Amino acid sequence: MSKLKGLLLTEGMHGMISQVEGLAKALELDFFHEKIELNSFWKYFPPKFTPVKKFVFKNIIEKDFDVIISCGRKSVIPSIFFKKSSKKKIFNIHIQNPKVSLKNFDFVLVPEHDNLQGKNVISTKGALHYLTMQEIDENRSYLEGKINKKKDIIILILGGPTKYYKYTKENIQKIYKNLNENINKNNLQLVVIPSIRTPVDTIKLAKEYFGSDHLIIDNVDKKAYLSALSLAKFIVVTCDSISMISEASLTGKPIYVAQISTSKNDYRFKKFIDLFKELNIIKELNHNLENWSYQRLDETNRVAQEIKKKIL
Repeated sequence: MSKLKGLLLTEGMHGMISQVEGLAKALELDFFHEKIELNSFWKYFPPKFTPVKKFVFKNIIEKDFDVIISCGRKSVIPSIFFKKSSKKKIFNIHIQNPKVSLKNFDFVLVPEHDNLQGKNVISTKGALHYLTMQEIDENRSYLEGKINKKKDIIILILGGPTKYYKYTKENIQKIYKNLNENINKNNLQLVVIPSIRTPVDTIKLAKEYFGSDHLIIDNVDKKAYLSALSLAKFIVVTCDSISMISEASLTGKPIYVAQISTSKNDYRFKKFIDLFKELNIIKELNHNLENWSYQRLDETNRVAQEIKKKIL
């Protein structure tokens, strides 16, 4: 039986790409990715006030597909349009709350902390993603030659500023100071992994603060990210990224969340953090480190198996 063909629609951001590609791989689709571009007039309208018409977006899709996986506000209308205008049966799956009638989609996948209900809604613990343990293990050796093999490894995965979390020098220095105390107390080596959102100044400050005894990756490097996850005894993730915390939870290793004071309340993040604390996956970074274990969280494959039963 030949593979179903998948069309992936996102706004091009890493977190969205990770979710749609992760699900496409788990569904074993032969997929291609399209970054949605809305025509200027419609960029300012929420999907519920936008007509399901071709003139809303610029993209022209000429390849064949059987399944649409979309993520993000801009992809809502194109997903509905391509499903309705197709001459054959198309399954469309939207990740995140589309803020339109759920009947427009065959499946809507949302984190539990969104509290969205519906017959076609599948709730997930955290965000879906494209990481697999096989891929993490296969990349272990990538950083092995750059670390001190006599020390346990603690990694810091950096996100970036959002409307809720400010990456001021003061905020970042607090994280680095706390982390440094734990490193010295436990004789650890640090590996710092930036993301596409991490400010250059934050990486520069890490190099100045921790010095040459630790490994600071200064560019986005997926192999370094995967290798660090494999080598780590402890994982620290900044509090601004549900996606990266969810990815780290695949390892089953202790995850500490480095907190930044919020500039405004984010109730969705708080619900997510509370859920992962209840699942014993995360603890807040403080002045002590402890080791614990939990059941690895692989929501992408769990959800894929549920969807496969209905579309294959």
